[in-house]
Amino acid sequence: MTFAMILVAGAVAGLMGALLGLGGGVLIIPVLFLFLGVPIQQAIAASLVAVVATSTTSAISYVRDELSNMRLGLALEVATTIGAVLGGLTASYMSREALSAIFGAAMIGVSFYLLKNGADAALEEAPVDLGRLGGRYHDPALGREVRYRVRGLPFGLAISFLAGNLSGLLGIGGGPLKVPAMTLGMGVPMKAAVATSNFMIGVTACASAALYYVRGLVDPLVAVPACLGVTLGAFAGARLTPRLKSRSLTRALAVVLLALAAQMLLAAAGVRLR
Repeated sequence: MTFAMILVAGAVAGLMGALLGLGGGVLIIPVLFLFLGVPIQQAIAASLVAVVATSTTSAISYVRDELSNMRLGLALEVATTIGAVLGGLTASYMSREALSAIFGAAMIGVSFYLLKNGADAALEEAPVDLGRLGGRYHDPALGREVRYRVRGLPFGLAISFLAGNLSGLLGIGGGPLKVPAMTLGMGVPMKAAVATSNFMIGVTACASAALYYVRGLVDPLVAVPACLGVTLGAFAGARLTPRLKSRSLTRALAVVLLALAAQMLLAAAGVRLR
């Protein structure tokens, strides 16, 4: 395990996380655990620290481009943070095998969502009244302004609690649940959902990372290069997102996640492929 290897893994994870609002932990945890031999709880702790960097870096660009829906993000983050604290408390009492199995199962769910829906959700024309939580932004790829009205807030709060719990338990930022919930259940366009998710996951990860730090699970030799790599990748991803139609990228990522999920489930069964 070298500084450079973790740095590169973090950069790739940060790029994908910023492009798709998944937080980066979905990729960096299995890479650290399966291929670099980092204990699963230390990999989760390093991921949470890196997710904070991803969110901070991405949020700067997304706020400037008016993609992030700050009002919606803050409303959902209350439920998310409560879930994150509970998840972080639970994770320290679970075995490596159990965490690996849960992580693998979660990635399979994310993969099927991505394969089924792609990254370019159909955009419906929003009413003139955008409501208290609605938003608008200019989409360079479409060449027009996109307007949307948020619906289903109770549903969003419930999913946000689950996403926070998943973040604290697995260190993946909660994006795999938040983005589908916002696009499919709340009427938020994909790019706005990605940007809002990236803003939210940093707050969520801070709460979870603090619990891992108190328990001595944050290894600087792993967390520092992971954080640096993720920051670089997230910066590049945030700059690219407004200009891309990422359906092909999303489906390619789904295939990668399925492969990693299979390896995590094998690891949970005691089979390590390295």
